[in-house]
Amino acid sequence: MTIKPLCDRVVLKPCEAEEATKSGIILTASAKEKPEIAEVVAVGPGGKVDGNEVEMIVKVGDKVITAKYAGTEVKIDGEEYSIVRQSDILAVVD
Repeated sequence: MTIKPLCDRVVLKPCEAEEATKSGIILTASAKEKPEIAEVVAVGPGGKVDGNEVEMIVKVGDKVITAKYAGTEVKIDGEEYSIVRQSDILAVVD
């Protein structure tokens, strides 16, 4: 199944959370924070949103940083994704 976002929406796949701290302490699943860096897997067409023309800046394959609790989380075919507005993306990671 594929996801095709509408308007200014972007589908993101979270990058894996760190398994250990920099000092080598292994984290349990409950101690891990929600990753804020994700990979763009689908981008909507943009267009008019709330009366304003929106141009899509991000593209498939970009790694981005999102607002901490932005978007809607969905699970499709066993994979977890987030669907966010482009305005919830704070930065593109090079």
